Amino acid sequence: MKTYGDDLDPKHLIAEAFKIDGITEEECRSIFLDWALSLPLGVDSVAALPQLLERHATEGDPEGHPMTQVMREGLQRMNAPRRRGGWRSRERGEM
Repeated sequence: MKTYGDDLDPKHLIAEAFKIDGITEEECRSIFLDWALSLPLGVDSVAALPQLLERHATEGDPEGHPMTQVMREGLQRMNAPRRRGGWRSRERGEM
């Protein structure tokens, strides 16, 4: 098992969230945002999330933990294609 406090979870935020009994989904979303903002430069959050999910999949009941759901939603949103609309796309002819 990897130790915590590495580039994937520098402030131990995700690891600690999984240890909190009764944590809510809203609290997990706040922790997730703090985690994303605390990643070192050069660490790809899209690449880090699956590794963190795998890391915590063996601890307790990760499927029933709200942080697991928040992380999966975050991964889906990061992988979803984005469309730029408005004046920028029209100006560049991207429509």
